[in-house]
Amino acid sequence: MNKNKLFGITLASVLALGAAAPAAAEDEPIVNIKRLSMEMALKLAQAAIAQCRKEGIQIGVTVIDRGGHPQVVLRDVLAPDLTLTISRQKAYTAMSFNSPTSAMENRFTQPFSVGKVEGLVFSAGGLPITAGGMILGGVGVSGAPTGEQDERCARSGLESITADLEMGAF
Repeated sequence: MNKNKLFGITLASVLALGAAAPAAAEDEPIVNIKRLSMEMALKLAQAAIAQCRKEGIQIGVTVIDRGGHPQVVLRDVLAPDLTLTISRQKAYTAMSFNSPTSAMENRFTQPFSVGKVEGLVFSAGGLPITAGGMILGGVGVSGAPTGEQDERCARSGLESITADLEMGAF
């Protein structure tokens, strides 16, 4: 087969595939992205801190939106400043992978794997925030002696807004 004929067949195939692609993105000029209200993000963060306080633990907690931007950042009185950096990274990692960070602790262990990307933390304490099948953001907790305790506090915070999210219009 000559090169011109092969090019024509390839070009026709590419054009046909493009025509068959869904036009949904073209139909809507604006994308509607759901976000937590500031009040819901704050309620989540405060509930996470309250749970850790019950356990005698001082933590930092970060709630991020779907874009990875912090909505609420709180550090309890005696929690080290470093807890804020780690809690943000846990929240970002959980949101980015739509998975609890505890589920990914041993997933990226090779020297040049995704887990070595700056800003990602694969230790327990980060949870995605979802509702109605959509990811809304992430919550990360840092400062407890174990990642399991961090995650328990993050989960407590998330559970404090679950009913509100379920009642929301999605």
